[in-house]
Amino acid sequence: MLSALTISALMKEMGFSGMDKVVATAVEAVADVPDGASLAVGGFGLSGVPNVLIQALYERGVGGLEVVSNNCGAMDSGLAVLLAAGRIARVTGSYIGANQEFARQYLAGELEVELIPQGTLAERLRAGGAGIPAFYTPAGVGTQVAEGGLPWRHDGSGGVALASPAKEVREFDGVEYVLERGIRTDFALVRAAKGDRYGNLVFHRSARNFNPPAAMAGRVTIAEVEELVEPGAIDPDAVHLPGVFVQRVVALTPEQAADKRIERRTVSAPPARGAVSG
Repeated sequence: MLSALTISALMKEMGFSGMDKVVATAVEAVADVPDGASLAVGGFGLSGVPNVLIQALYERGVGGLEVVSNNCGAMDSGLAVLLAAGRIARVTGSYIGANQEFARQYLAGELEVELIPQGTLAERLRAGGAGIPAFYTPAGVGTQVAEGGLPWRHDGSGGVALASPAKEVREFDGVEYVLERGIRTDFALVRAAKGDRYGNLVFHRSARNFNPPAAMAGRVTIAEVEELVEPGAIDPDAVHLPGVFVQRVVALTPEQAADKRIERRTVSAPPARGAVSG
């Protein structure tokens, strides 16, 4: 079996050296993200969030962003950094959680929000990346998701300035389904446990979450990786996201890779001395 270094050398000899997608810094990787860009961002809570790339966007001062993500940051990290700075204009997501600043901006009319079922969000991203313009799902039938009227933007005085439109509903085999559109974005930001120079990515357990579909939906996908390896080092059967969906790779420093916060640390009380567990 050929080693990773041998495979890499052979690829260069065959003229594939231009496939190296590694960018030196996160700031350089997001340098062409303009104001008003749409972004698909991976992560769920604090797990698998591309914090370094998000911080780089913050430092660049980019604003007016339209974000598609499961949630909009937590504990003042992730997308919450951009949100608190007033850099996000619109959010498509499925969970607000305990983000008080998100709720404040939404109710004040400062932020447009499209809330959709979580599974629908994942499939809309995946469908967009797969070239599927729309699909039918039973999720949301008989609710405002299908019938329209969900507040997308408030007017700051308790009223609704913009509401969601009604969606097409069709019946198949006696069951009603609502039509949902696939999502494509200008850019996508994701985080992976391991990646090679060609953009092939591997995610660690639950940190995979929304990262693969978000990466698929982006026209330009930027991945920050905790471990950068040479082409051939990842078994093809172990690849979670093929490099065809990734345009730029940023290798994290050991300190950046190890920076993983815990949203709610919970531990069980130790059993009383002499107590029998079970």
